[in-house]
Amino acid sequence: MGARKHNTAEARKEAQKTQYFAKLNNVPTSPRKMRLVADMIRGLEVNRALGALHFSTKEASRALEKLLKSAIANWEQKTGRKADQETLYVSTIMVDGGMMLKRLRTAPQGRGYRIRKRSNHITIYVDTKPEKAE
Repeated sequence: MGARKHNTAEARKEAQKTQYFAKLNNVPTSPRKMRLVADMIRGLEVNRALGALHFSTKEASRALEKLLKSAIANWEQKTGRKADQETLYVSTIMVDGGMMLKRLRTAPQGRGYRIRKRSNHITIYVDTKPEKAE
């Protein structure tokens, strides 16, 4: 590896130490359905977000709730503090398209209709609320 790539890789590793996130790949839900649930909790405090996900009727909220708990555990592991005493919030949540399974469904007159079974990748970042300076 060259010196320039090495320096940027080291800078990226240092930046990762101050970011607290969890990532889940290839969730078998379409990105559009997952974004509806993700928009529901974006910017919320984590306890309110967990409550909203727990009582949501959407199937996508189950995977998102588990991932948010993982992100909180990652924050606790890196900082050594408990999430109960701090004001954690969902700072960023991203839903990207994942791989797509392509299938054929039989159709009339010898044709075949395409079925695209979509999946997505979810990334959640949590952070503490900055204290207001008076």
